[in-house]
Amino acid sequence: MVRGLNHLTLAVVDLDRALAFYHDLLGFRLRARWLQGAYLEAGALWLCLSVDAEAEKAVRCDYTHVAFDVAADDFSALSERVAAAARVWKDNRSEGDSLYVLDPDGHRIELHVGGLESRLAVYRRNPPSGMALFDEV
Repeated sequence: MVRGLNHLTLAVVDLDRALAFYHDLLGFRLRARWLQGAYLEAGALWLCLSVDAEAEKAVRCDYTHVAFDVAADDFSALSERVAAAARVWKDNRSEGDSLYVLDPDGHRIELHVGGLESRLAVYRRNPPSGMALFDEV
């Protein structure tokens, strides 16, 4: 059985540019760096940035995205800094504060306040048509 997310690898064209976004702007902790990649950490998340020339050709048009957890007290300041430095690709229409931006390589990123339990609580109060909620443990 899967226990959770082990690590996330993102293909990047320019490692310095990606590190400026993830380390300098978002505040990920840099754990290792080499010519073709880097390991970063945010809480329990292990992020690998891997230089890949093919990343420049990637087109990302769907709703697939990576959501990073942000504390409510930090959201306002962080989202202002990030929105000034990155292109917003979607307006937030769901529970919890969110900012949806593109990283320098076009990966769709969300900064989000809240978690699964807060999202389910909203749906327990007002479920969308056809939604079934389960309390499986």
